[in-house]
Amino acid sequence: MKVQAIELRRISLPLVTPFRTSQYTEYERNLLIVQLHTDEGIGWAECSADDVPVYWSEYLDGAVDVITRVLGPALLRAGNLTPATVSEILAPYKGHRTSKCALEAAVLDAWCRSAGISLADHLGAVHTSVPVGVSVAIEDTVEALLERVDEYLEAGYSRIKLKIEPGRDVDTVRAVRSHIGDEVMLQVDGNGAYSLADAQHLARLDEFGLTLVEQPLAFDDLRAHAALARLMRTPICLDESIVSLRAAADAIALGACRVINIKPCRVGGYLESRRIHDLCLGNDVPVWCGGMLESGLGRAANLALAALPGFTMPGDISATERYFAQDITRPFVLSDGRMELPGGPGIGVQPDLEVLDAVTSWRTTIRPD
Repeated sequence: MKVQAIELRRISLPLVTPFRTSQYTEYERNLLIVQLHTDEGIGWAECSADDVPVYWSEYLDGAVDVITRVLGPALLRAGNLTPATVSEILAPYKGHRTSKCALEAAVLDAWCRSAGISLADHLGAVHTSVPVGVSVAIEDTVEALLERVDEYLEAGYSRIKLKIEPGRDVDTVRAVRSHIGDEVMLQVDGNGAYSLADAQHLARLDEFGLTLVEQPLAFDDLRAHAALARLMRTPICLDESIVSLRAAADAIALGACRVINIKPCRVGGYLESRRIHDLCLGNDVPVWCGGMLESGLGRAANLALAALPGFTMPGDISATERYFAQDITRPFVLSDGRMELPGGPGIGVQPDLEVLDAVTSWRTTIRPD
């Protein structure tokens, strides 16, 4: 397969409600959409970098720059391109995993479409639907948070994840657990807002029967997570710390986690995500698929990944209406706590071009020199 052109679009999708974490608050989701033109067809993907580098070091303007000047031209210079060779071609360029993931995903979509197979089948999926949970942003009051949780439970989500931060943690979790009862799957996400000095405080979360505590400490401190894991009964799950297969292997070996959240955009692509999945499956470490407030393009690709056998816990994929009143693809809906894979070749969806044009603020096309 030969890449003929790479079209990039910056889009903005207003969020139904603001999404607040311990790091920052988003009111709209700005994304970079990739349309890959090849001699065998078109592939679609998105780059899920944030506006500012607070979740990780990458950010949207940086992704635009590196794809336009470095990574995109590298793919255009390649000869016979396959999904498996994308990482090799881009390997000389350090970092920029989110941007690399977007390009690999577009190649995967184009390649699978041309072959008439779904991305899910190509990755090795064993399910046609997956259980999904919902990530609940920090609210100003406990009362507002409980109302939001009630909405999601009524919608049928099978798991609730609370964003927490110092000052909004133990008492907040206690209120939610008391409100929803012991039967509902409940977990929390610190997004690295704590330090090992908070270990005794975090250990108080053990009393609430949580499924896991996600990324409580700094992303680059596996040893501190291992120390915290020895002090808590609740399983530690790593998110920001898992940037590659090697990082996942180190985390498991150190005892820094008992669960792993796999985000393709964080680890550099869906093929690396599958390798991490295989590692965890072989070590009896449950995995689940995280989310980055994706459009329908990223949501469809994440569903394909989440249908692999090791994804035994509900992911942060969620229905379209959780985030957007209007998406660029057909909406994804929740049914009995699960979401159906789209089916069809590639990721199984493509943008509504009229809607895509309406939300596009900038576009460019990268062509061979």
